[in-house]
Amino acid sequence: MTAPRSLTFSSHRPRGTVDLLVVGVEKDDDALRVVGDALPADLVAGLDLTLLGASASTETVVRVPGTGTRASVVALVGVGEAGRDRDGDARRETLRRAAGSAARASDAGHVAFALPVEDVADAVAVAEGGLLGAYRYDRTAPSRPRTEKVEVIVPDAIVRAAEKTASRTLVVTGAVCQVRDLVNDSPNDLYPESFAEIAKKVAKVPGVKVTVLDEKALAAGGYGGLLGVGQGSVRPPRLVKVAYAPAKAKVHVGLVGKGITFDSGGLSIKTAKGMEAMKSDMAGAATVLHTVVAAARLKLPVAVSGWLCLAENMPSGTATRPSDVLTIRGGTTVEVLNTDAEGRLVLADGLVSAREDGVDLVVDIATLTGAQMVALGDRVAAAMGTEELRSRTVDAARTVGEQLWPMPLPVELRASLDSKVADLANIGDRFGGMLVAGLFLKEFVGDTPWVHLDVAGPAFNERAAHDYTPPGGTGFGLRTLLGLLEDAAKG
Repeated sequence: MTAPRSLTFSSHRPRGTVDLLVVGVEKDDDALRVVGDALPADLVAGLDLTLLGASASTETVVRVPGTGTRASVVALVGVGEAGRDRDGDARRETLRRAAGSAARASDAGHVAFALPVEDVADAVAVAEGGLLGAYRYDRTAPSRPRTEKVEVIVPDAIVRAAEKTASRTLVVTGAVCQVRDLVNDSPNDLYPESFAEIAKKVAKVPGVKVTVLDEKALAAGGYGGLLGVGQGSVRPPRLVKVAYAPAKAKVHVGLVGKGITFDSGGLSIKTAKGMEAMKSDMAGAATVLHTVVAAARLKLPVAVSGWLCLAENMPSGTATRPSDVLTIRGGTTVEVLNTDAEGRLVLADGLVSAREDGVDLVVDIATLTGAQMVALGDRVAAAMGTEELRSRTVDAARTVGEQLWPMPLPVELRASLDSKVADLANIGDRFGGMLVAGLFLKEFVGDTPWVHLDVAGPAFNERAAHDYTPPGGTGFGLRTLLGLLEDAAKG
């Protein structure tokens, strides 16, 4: 991972000289102006923002010499319209994106952000944007990060309170970046067995226990979903449980992550183009792993168990065939009509395991359906499940700046999953395919409060970088899950 590991908060001015000072530009009526007093008045007066190409957009970053400042270079980044009526969450996401755009455009070792911060939550948002925007993934580059230090300039009154957030912010953003690293890794290096070994190393944190079921243990335990999906590969599946159980925890949360380390589609094979990004089909499992570890590092007073459902979906003479019937953990039989609808099969084993463990609520996260992107695009994820928990999860996403949209589970679509030879089929109606997948998973949660997050689009950015989001793995969902855990810890 190449991301900064140093975060400080300062009052009014950088504590010393910095390589880059980031200031905001806002639109006031029809004019542009620099926000705040971080720059000398004579420097501001000499800037023709329109001529420089500055704008109020958070995607616009203009660099000028830092003459008369404590910085070698000043970056001007858009922060929206002056006086615009925005709620706190929306304002913070604007700050997060502005900081991310400036950090992403920089190679500076020490970056100070002097953006319009009103309170501690604003300061944290700027810090998050800067830290996440500075992330780089390049296997050929030195491990040293391009940006080593992030400094956020805040009002005097909140410096001490902001400083108390530094440790948590570094843990959270570091976890997001580690998810990105896993998702970006090559599938010849990251496969079920190696993923399980990585989980063991990552989870060497006080209070965290890792259990790995190999193919023999999976067969003995009746985990037919994982075995069926993985049987076409020479690299067999794994089910990894990562558990954090602090003393006196009153709530036990289960997290289940889809971990298809490469998805060819199996015998229902994808197109060549459709396979190009399929190393990312394990993003849900990566997110669950680092969420549990982050919860332990933050010492959250809530028990969290994560199940990483790991398999490689490949075509071969031993692969599952369309019309095969698999038996999921617990005895439910599933007729496989399409081997490319494999994620729900491994998640079913994980969801049953979570129920058996007696969790109070369960969340699964998966790059599950192309239908999610058809419905919501590649930046907005979907949430389905128990209404109250779904609402709490959407609220948690809004607070941290991740776009999550509540979706229904229409009962009339359930009949399309009926099978003549098994308890249900793994596919149903094509129209509403995202919702049908959610209805399939619903069969395995019983009465446990549950929410399913389909993050097929937002988990992997196949387009150009934007704001604090790099190309490739994004780490989407981790901050939402941590927010939900913190909410659950309140009881």
